[in-house]
Amino acid sequence: MPFRSVFIAVVLGSALVIAALLVHARRPAIERGEPTLALAEATGKCAECHRRETSAVVVEFEQSRHAQKGVNCLDCHRPEEGQPGVDHKGFVITRGPTAKNCAGCHAREYDQYARSRHAAAAWAAVNGPGDFTPEQLAQGERYHPTWVNRPPMGIGAMEGEAAVRSGCNACHAVGKPNADGSLGSCTSCHSRHLASIELAREPSTCGQCHLGPDHSQAEIYGESKHGALFAAQRSHMNLRADARHLTTTDMPVPTCSTCHMSGLMGAKVTHDTTERLSWFLFAPVSTRRPGYERGQADMKDICLKCHTRPRIDEYYASAERVVAATNDKVQAASAVVKSLRAEGLLTPQAFDEPIEFTEFDLWHYYGRTAKHGAFMGGADFVQWHGNYELLRQRVTLDAEAAELRAARPKPAATAPQPPR
Repeated sequence: MPFRSVFIAVVLGSALVIAALLVHARRPAIERGEPTLALAEATGKCAECHRRETSAVVVEFEQSRHAQKGVNCLDCHRPEEGQPGVDHKGFVITRGPTAKNCAGCHAREYDQYARSRHAAAAWAAVNGPGDFTPEQLAQGERYHPTWVNRPPMGIGAMEGEAAVRSGCNACHAVGKPNADGSLGSCTSCHSRHLASIELAREPSTCGQCHLGPDHSQAEIYGESKHGALFAAQRSHMNLRADARHLTTTDMPVPTCSTCHMSGLMGAKVTHDTTERLSWFLFAPVSTRRPGYERGQADMKDICLKCHTRPRIDEYYASAERVVAATNDKVQAASAVVKSLRAEGLLTPQAFDEPIEFTEFDLWHYYGRTAKHGAFMGGADFVQWHGNYELLRQRVTLDAEAAELRAARPKPAATAPQPPR
């Protein structure tokens, strides 16, 4: 071939390549960000649209363990029994995945979760039994008798629907009954598209709900030696380790899930966060859980991965002394209010008089805080956020009781009768 022809062909080919590059460079960024073939294979054809419309969910899914295992979008979004399907650009998908979609692959984890207080009992604590089917109600009552078939929270009703929806239920929806018969939402802890075990192990994830004056576990953990060590060593920990093969090499410092759920060094993995608990600490007057001995033994087995048996037993004994002392203080305060009601000095209506809020704050905020602080290593929460406030609230309650009794109408004096 003559040199001239070769030269012309090279020039024309180069010009076409350069022109293509110039045209591509002028395309909108959203068009240039088309998914790669590997990404399309990992996420399914859904990525072709969602990379443009909701790109973050594609990026998160690409990083997930699901994507690594070959799970695609339809595997999670396909309608399960009891879920109506909707047509979505040629695909039939469920309107919204629930825990039932997760249970298709994670049946054991769902069954454990459904037994926990994160499930039916969490929703009923605010909303009562009205949203449950008879089957869901029976299941919840089987595991937590009287804690599901119960009246709605009275304070929520007084505060109004908007406060309950955006406040209480933002957390308690972790156990909301679903129309397909399942309970709750796995994504409350794992997130929707990342489906992350690492996220579920972060204390800040639990702290989205377990915080504040009524259950200040996040603040207590942050103050504790566990929390301080985690903050210092977080970068060296393998929070992505398989739950069934988790070792102290992966996590030498515990997070919430380590103690309450993990299979650390061969322990049983569970999604029932109540399995290792021994007391109803959230109650006004705490009592032992039905599985007290087993729950305490299982939790102590986790403690033994770092601590000696004498240290653990003394720690539990000390915490239980705080529980007993707090119970006495709460019962004594409640007896004052009960006597006022018996004397007719309080109305039957709840929370319409200041002393009722004083009593409620005493146990619901400060009593709970003292008990949780004792079991979680938060000395300041046992003392200043707990017992000091118990003392202060009791003084206030006694003063309010005295005022009510002093304001009681005096019986009309009877005129002296003349002698007969």
